[in-house]
Amino acid sequence: MNQKIFVSAKEVADRAGVSRSAVSRTFTPGASVSEETRRRVIEAAEALGYHVNHLARGLMRNESGLVCLIVSEMDTPYRSSLIRAISHQLQAVSKIAMLINTDRSDKSVDDALRLAISYRADASIILSGMPDKSITDLCVKSGQRLVLINRDEEREGALMINLNDREAAHRAFIAFQRAGCRRVAFANSDVGTPSLMAREEGFVAAAIEAGVEVIVERFGPTRYQSGVILAQRLLTREARPDAIFCANDLLACGVMDTARHQFKLTVPDDICVIGFDYIEQCSWSSYDLTTFAQPVDQIAKEAVSWLTHPAKTDSIASQISPELVWRGSVRGG
Repeated sequence: MNQKIFVSAKEVADRAGVSRSAVSRTFTPGASVSEETRRRVIEAAEALGYHVNHLARGLMRNESGLVCLIVSEMDTPYRSSLIRAISHQLQAVSKIAMLINTDRSDKSVDDALRLAISYRADASIILSGMPDKSITDLCVKSGQRLVLINRDEEREGALMINLNDREAAHRAFIAFQRAGCRRVAFANSDVGTPSLMAREEGFVAAAIEAGVEVIVERFGPTRYQSGVILAQRLLTREARPDAIFCANDLLACGVMDTARHQFKLTVPDDICVIGFDYIEQCSWSSYDLTTFAQPVDQIAKEAVSWLTHPAKTDSIASQISPELVWRGSVRGG
């Protein structure tokens, strides 16, 4: 069995004929070291196969460079795109992402997070409203910095990034009105996260303000298959809706396929559909879905930029307005 051997900085220093501190300065950005010393150290390091131990260096500064990404529904298109954007941003500033899957709310989640804390993670980014608030309690007690994305809780010293879901829902209702729709519906899951419920509440409020009755249906997880069931429930009503705002794009895709294939309806002539998230499938010609774009790159940049600045004790709230992307699933769009 081969044993992995790590080359030490002292071995590099001995081979290069320089001090241990000269090796450290050579691999520290901005540190002062002569070109000749740098050349000798680099040559010795390459010959020995030396790599800087960033973990040991970070722990000397009481920093590990590790950031926990606490995620639920990580296999959905939107969540995976957000994970990708955040991890790229972290790597660009020499941070390492540690992924914790919180799809289950049992003791395994707590155990996974405690394991991450044992590695001295500097911060946690919670990407969903799904994990219980006790998760953030554990992060705070461990001294981590926190970024909360699309959650309804406030934490001292944390950055809270939320979308203006209610305003987007109001715009969706106006889009339906201008398309001549008269019987509107909202299709939601049973998940009940703050962002999903804000879209529902905003849409219902806009309809009530306009004196329009709105049908609300909820079912299952926020998945394509739930959209199929929701469409069946909505489209078998005596007063069938001619417009459906879906809590996310996966639901919208299920609604559209069911409307066309099971009920032989045409989108958008018979029924208009709007989604939320701007996943790749929205642009496929079979959907051509009007949707609200989650600005994943902006969210990732704000989160990582905040983490790389000195810690502050005040909470910071950032609210982002999603862009409405017009496509062919709404008349006039």
